Amino acid sequence: MTNTATDPRPSYAAATAWVQSLLATVTEEQLALPTPCDEFDVRALGEHLIAVVMRAEALATVATVEGQPFRADEHDAATYGAIREKALAAWDVAPLEREVTVPWGVVPGFAALGMYVNETLVHGWDLAVATGQAAEFPEPALPEGVLAVVTSVLPADYRGGDVPFGPVVEPREGAGPTERLANWNGHHWPAA
Repeated sequence: MTNTATDPRPSYAAATAWVQSLLATVTEEQLALPTPCDEFDVRALGEHLIAVVMRAEALATVATVEGQPFRADEHDAATYGAIREKALAAWDVAPLEREVTVPWGVVPGFAALGMYVNETLVHGWDLAVATGQAAEFPEPALPEGVLAVVTSVLPADYRGGDVPFGPVVEPREGAGPTERLANWNGHHWPAA
């Protein structure tokens, strides 16, 4: 039986459902818009989000992200949703305690999937603000919980070089938990 404190699957399902809903409203005219991620416009961010769910599926099925793309060939909600369903089904049967290989090392599956919850929420925020959608995850407890974990595993002084996170951004007054999570990951809007 899995300890619910180390079971990120419900959070992953919720975060990816949110991102799928955000992708579903992106218009052709928005694809070239900039995002808080300097390296991505909206199209490239959609391609990266699909690659992230591909990586999550790979972790559940073959325990490594080796050979998985950083960006997929597609950027649409339907493709994202189809791969998301495969990832969720694979994680339903994958052992959460099994060690998996991710770009930052070898960690238990639950820890890797937990970091993909973080990445999904942050890039969901990126996508939402870039396309003018509501940028806060609908249930504040999820980004608040992720932020509590991420601040302990990704300290403010551990940035740059091989660590793909920018400096912590001071949250603006009134920032919600999803925005504060994005800020901790080095994202802000408008982009610098």
